[in-house]
Amino acid sequence: MFDNGLVTDPAALRPRLPSPLQEVADERFARRGVRLLLKRDDLVHPELIGNKWRKLAPNLRAAAGRPVVTFGGAYSNHLRATAAAGRLLGLPTVGVVRGDELAERPLNPSLARCAADGMRLHFVDRSTYRRKTEPGTLRAVLRAAGAEDAYLVPEGGSNAAAVLGCRALGEELRGHADVVALACGTGGTLAGLAAGLAPGQRALGVPVLKGGFLGEAVRALQTEAFGGPAGSWSLDERFHCGGYARTTPELDSFAADFEQRHGLPVERLYVAKMLHGLVTLAGEGAFAPGTRVAAVITGAPF
Repeated sequence: MFDNGLVTDPAALRPRLPSPLQEVADERFARRGVRLLLKRDDLVHPELIGNKWRKLAPNLRAAAGRPVVTFGGAYSNHLRATAAAGRLLGLPTVGVVRGDELAERPLNPSLARCAADGMRLHFVDRSTYRRKTEPGTLRAVLRAAGAEDAYLVPEGGSNAAAVLGCRALGEELRGHADVVALACGTGGTLAGLAAGLAPGQRALGVPVLKGGFLGEAVRALQTEAFGGPAGSWSLDERFHCGGYARTTPELDSFAADFEQRHGLPVERLYVAKMLHGLVTLAGEGAFAPGTRVAAVITGAPF
């Protein structure tokens, strides 16, 4: 839909849907009788990659041309995607950033890209940021950011609209896999994916943050979107490498080896942790012989 040159329907950006599904030969799975498939959501759109497209598109439609405000840390892929969407669709965007503005100057490459795409950055201290979902704090932050009338997208993009958008990811994988794995931040993609899968399929979430809060978040999102639990899903919380945005030399080595084996650029903060988790689980015998495991590639290195 176009209105005076403003693109208000993200479908006009021509995403590649359904995203490709490719099987790869990997002896770490093959020797256990397990097939590994890669769901290439990183190829959905060159700038709105993977689950960012699936979560943002329904929210951008709901915004209907209004400015969009959202939240994230200094290295947030979600902020990057929202800023890119704003540039592509002609929507003003505001990013509320966790941290001290002076400490983030000069801007790191991620925030610099947001600014270059037209996003107005508003920094808040960490204490205020932790309370951002409290109604009074949220009103004050939005007022200070000049975004009181903007359409609000939560941190990570996870809300009921996003969950409904991610249900299509599960629907695309019906009949193609027994287990579908993906890295999880705020839980919206997992909540929708599980709901879209067919009976007998299950979703496996690999959290990239520590804290043990994600199960409750997924259940709450499914209740908000579907009125209750939907689909079969579980979490394995062993592979976060100490928390968000943290990696280890071992993880970097694993990712470089996977890239060499399969010619696939591996994003470190999410995708590498999920793939490492799957290789570990295969080695532990967690998948019965004959199992088809689909790994959702939710992002690409910037």
